[in-house]
Amino acid sequence: MLLTDPAIKNAKPTDKAFKLSDEKGLYVLVKPNGSKYFRFDYRYAGKRKTLALGVYPETSLKSARNKLHDARRQLDEGIDPGAKQKAENRALLQNFERVSRDWSKSIEHTIKPITHKKRIRRFEMHLFPKLGPMPLVDIKAPDIYSTLKPLIESGQLETAHRARADISSVFAYGIAHGITDYDPAQPVAKQIPAFKVEHRAAITDPRQLSKLLRDIYGYEGSLITQCALKISALLFQRPGEIRQMRWADIDLDAEEWRYLVTKTEVQHIVPLSRQAVEILSSIKLITGTQEYVFTTRPGRPLSENTVNQALKTLGYDGKTMTAHGFRSVASTILNELGFSPDAIERQLCHMPRDNVRAAYNRAQYLPERVKMMQSWADHLDGLRNGAEVIPFRKIG
Repeated sequence: MLLTDPAIKNAKPTDKAFKLSDEKGLYVLVKPNGSKYFRFDYRYAGKRKTLALGVYPETSLKSARNKLHDARRQLDEGIDPGAKQKAENRALLQNFERVSRDWSKSIEHTIKPITHKKRIRRFEMHLFPKLGPMPLVDIKAPDIYSTLKPLIESGQLETAHRARADISSVFAYGIAHGITDYDPAQPVAKQIPAFKVEHRAAITDPRQLSKLLRDIYGYEGSLITQCALKISALLFQRPGEIRQMRWADIDLDAEEWRYLVTKTEVQHIVPLSRQAVEILSSIKLITGTQEYVFTTRPGRPLSENTVNQALKTLGYDGKTMTAHGFRSVASTILNELGFSPDAIERQLCHMPRDNVRAAYNRAQYLPERVKMMQSWADHLDGLRNGAEVIPFRKIG
């Protein structure tokens, strides 16, 4: 008699495993722990073999019979269904998504969490939908190009180049682990148009900068945001470092801000001008008991877009001026004013990751940088107050 779903469902386990037979070699193996497995016994090349067809009730009786039909058809065609199943399972374990995640996990400790998160997101959005299920050995250069083509056609060339480089890294990992023999992403590189790096918008014309500074000091938003705008112009550090500035890192008496730069992972010293000390002293009355200098909620710094949004409110969109643009403003004008390019680079924290060199560079040119930061603040005051826009000699 053929099996029925109720018969399988109601089968009670015993001390020993037993079989419930169905048609054409299909049966259910009932284990002492109550687990029920669909199995098919067959012979191939003179050897007795067993094929797993699923676990009840996740696999229904109907589904198991369909799998049995496929297996018997393969046998008629001279194919070993068990070997084919193992090959498919092995390919599944070595598909693009699985290998990509294994590779990403293997290098996770070498990069910052946010970088790791962005890379995984890039894979999930642009690569896994098409390449994810494909065995690594089956992926060819045209598959990769067609996957990246939407990015290319939409003008997202930087993302396309990064994604292709990621794919190439996955294949390098696959080659090292014996999963595949070559990297089909290499020939795709030259098929992606080059992209031009767009520098962040910044105002370097002195007269336009004068107006920007007056607008900042006339900003009618919150005092905390206004102070963040002013400090951004005075200290020209990375926007993320400014908004996450901590009181624990600031010594107003020593007129210094010392902190760990997250981008380069080195300690950095920022001399504080008299104007910067005045601004920080005023805001300390408001947020001095909090962790962050610029905060509106306990334990949380200003949001990432606060300063840029304030600039937009003042009439400066992302194509005119950005928070990051203050770095370009300072770099351009300080060089024009005759300050040492090395001192400027140190103050921008364009420094090596190497621990020994970083420790040396941290304080390098510090006396000149102290004078430079005060001169820069005085120069901005002069521009804001309508002083004649002419070059000046830096303090010796």
